[in-house]
Amino acid sequence: MPLLGVTDDFVLGLPVSAVLAQRFRLPSIDPAEFPEMLRIQIEKLLPFAADEVTTDFELIEQDESESVVSAVAIRNEQLAEMASPLLERGYIPRQITVYAAQRASTHAPTGNAVLIYPEGETLVYAVTENGKLSLARVFQDANGDQLQVELPQLRLSAELEGIDASSTSVLLDETCYEMRDAVQEILSSPTEIVGIELPPAPVKLNLLPESWRRRRLQLARQSEWRQRLLWIGGAYGGLVLLLLAYLGLLRFQVARLDRRIAHDAPGTEFVRATEAKWKALAPAIDTHYYPVEILLHVFESLPSADVRITAYNQSARQISVDGEANTAALAYQFIEKVKKNPDLRAFQFDMAAPRILPNNHAQFRLEGKAK
Repeated sequence: MPLLGVTDDFVLGLPVSAVLAQRFRLPSIDPAEFPEMLRIQIEKLLPFAADEVTTDFELIEQDESESVVSAVAIRNEQLAEMASPLLERGYIPRQITVYAAQRASTHAPTGNAVLIYPEGETLVYAVTENGKLSLARVFQDANGDQLQVELPQLRLSAELEGIDASSTSVLLDETCYEMRDAVQEILSSPTEIVGIELPPAPVKLNLLPESWRRRRLQLARQSEWRQRLLWIGGAYGGLVLLLLAYLGLLRFQVARLDRRIAHDAPGTEFVRATEAKWKALAPAIDTHYYPVEILLHVFESLPSADVRITAYNQSARQISVDGEANTAALAYQFIEKVKKNPDLRAFQFDMAAPRILPNNHAQFRLEGKAK
């Protein structure tokens, strides 16, 4: 059983002995109606139900009155048995044809021809018309006496089928070269030696069962999804690798920064200690913290002589001012002027509500904290 291809998308060529090939004359109708008519004709020739076989046809010629077609049928059970080594491994061919039809289309695409070639232990005699298989027989023995008997009978059968066998060319496979003289003498026609062709010419004939077509389509879709998943997995893996590379770069940069921080740590610590010392010394060396300066600016903020300072206290970071105003309004004016005084911006001032004395004067306490 030849395999006409070497990839998953291959064509399976069946031996002639495995199929039923028949030539039919049909009314000249639409080719779309041929399958149903041929099915009816083939049912008459088969000893089993039509739904157990797969059939296909090729149009040989057509005129206004009739159409000549070549029909081929094979039993599905037999086909599954022959293709079981492939099916068990998940391989379903793209096309199943007849090897004789493949060789006929390759070597004799036009006119009539007789093709003789070996298939295993047998010899195939095939008659072709316009590259289509019209009649095929299998010899179990290929000796000279057998040829003397079989070849004339097969030519007569072809003529009875309406095939013009008088002007056919004879094509003999190169492996049967020693039979050339005998065949040429019997058929009285020039005999041409042909070799095994690669790749063979395509043919329309396809005996792929419908269930196999659906399964092949299903496998193709599964393969597409697997391919997509592989692409997605590859893209995801690439993203993960990029992420890991990015994290590695971040860790490298963090480690480099840690080394630089450790290298600069003594200098940083010196700066921090110096800053703390300067902050501690600020009240003693910064004029904004001098008590005389602060007290002067407080007196400058008095709104009038009706507001008097009665007590003033100052620590390193905090001051308090006690006073008395003729009215509570004057006390509030005083606190507002203190807060707005630019020379007292180093402190944040707050004042509780003044306490009203029996003489209606307002006693207040102003507290300031260093910012």
